[in-house]
Amino acid sequence: MWTYIVGPFLALLPKRWRKALPFSDSINWPRAATLSGFAELAVALAALLQWYEISMTTWVNRGLEVALDGKAGPGITDQAIGGMAWFMWVSHPLTWVIGYFSVEGAVRMCGAAFSDHLLGALPLFLVDKTLRLFFGGSKTEQDMPGVASSFASAIREKMLESSAPLCTDQISHKTDGSEEVMEILASRRKPDWDPPRVVRVRESYYRLEACSKCAGPRPFRYTLRRLSSGVPGRKVLLYDPEQAVLAGR
Repeated sequence: MWTYIVGPFLALLPKRWRKALPFSDSINWPRAATLSGFAELAVALAALLQWYEISMTTWVNRGLEVALDGKAGPGITDQAIGGMAWFMWVSHPLTWVIGYFSVEGAVRMCGAAFSDHLLGALPLFLVDKTLRLFFGGSKTEQDMPGVASSFASAIREKMLESSAPLCTDQISHKTDGSEEVMEILASRRKPDWDPPRVVRVRESYYRLEACSKCAGPRPFRYTLRRLSSGVPGRKVLLYDPEQAVLAGR
């Protein structure tokens, strides 16, 4: 829903602004940017055709009025009036502005669709650069307080949880060389599951390597690597896989 309804509009924003959104992880940005570029191209071409029709009609009519009044001199032709109207349309600043947005839309659409190069609108990019230049946005971004960062992360997680139905975990196993890797997909965030915590699953021990977010009914992904041995303790996380389902079932 976020990708198709608000994603195309938000894809116009610079990359830094998109990442700061609390629901950024809920949007498929390549798809949203492709739709945004296509919409920008379509709207710009429609506006360009409409502007061409209005301007040519207006300037040709004015040229004919001047010619009929005898103010254009002898030997003026319809082709000369039409050529002058076309030259005025081509050199008009509005034509160049609309033409730019049609080219920008095509570039943004192709970049997102074929190379995952997500570009926002150039005017907003320039605004972002100006704000960072005068207000030190880059330093603010690097020195963001932990409280604000945690607050934004909590908002993103709550929005993910509200959009995903409560369901059992999904477990999948794979091998990485001689080691076993287990992936757990959950519909809710697991408290205290922060890398590199150790997780006990039945009699086996795993090291939590990564926590990430993904699309689907289980947006929280946990990647664990099996350990050759482990020691029970209060800091070891306990996980019961009895209520989980295996991938593919």
